[in-house]
Amino acid sequence: MADQLHIILTTSSVAFITGFGLGVYAIRGYLISPELTAERDGNLKDPVESDESDIDESDTILDHAPNWANGEAADRRDGLRQAAAVRRTPTVVDNGNEECKLVLVVRTDLGMTKGKIAAQCSHATLACYKSLSRAAAKNGPSSPEARILNRWEKLGQAKIAVQTKNEEELRNLRKTAWDLGVTAEVIADAGRTQIEAGSLTVLGVGPAPRSLVDKVTGHLKLL
Repeated sequence: MADQLHIILTTSSVAFITGFGLGVYAIRGYLISPELTAERDGNLKDPVESDESDIDESDTILDHAPNWANGEAADRRDGLRQAAAVRRTPTVVDNGNEECKLVLVVRTDLGMTKGKIAAQCSHATLACYKSLSRAAAKNGPSSPEARILNRWEKLGQAKIAVQTKNEEELRNLRKTAWDLGVTAEVIADAGRTQIEAGSLTVLGVGPAPRSLVDKVTGHLKLL
């Protein structure tokens, strides 16, 4: 009996020490293949794209961040919207119970980093949502805007990113969307980081019924 207990204790001790040692080696990266080690070291040396001076040091406000309190005037001032002279509010169309989606059209000719693109797409998403929300609040819960927002929110808030290579196509897509009764908001950059002030970066199309959005952006390649 004593011999069996001795064997069990010895085996447990060896297993514990071995496991502890392997854990330490794994944490320190000694068990990682040379290829993975090189990839990890390369990633550590890459610049942090999202850390792109999006913070305005003067007042710690996010670069062209949407301002819910001040409305459209603040949005335009902070670069979230184009000036009123070049935008209009379409008569939103809802064609039934079709699933709704939002498409984000990103300009690839500006050389934006992934972090910059993510920030601009976020602005476009919020701009479209605010536009529909304001119209829904004004026109009531049975309005097309309210119905579209309700379906979009309940069915997963589908968002798709596609690409375009120039500003002219971005403007044409926005006009097409408006003509079809689809919400469309374009983002004008504030020019505080990577690109020239006033550059049109991302167009948000929708949320709107999928078939209508596809008439605007269905021919574009995924980002």
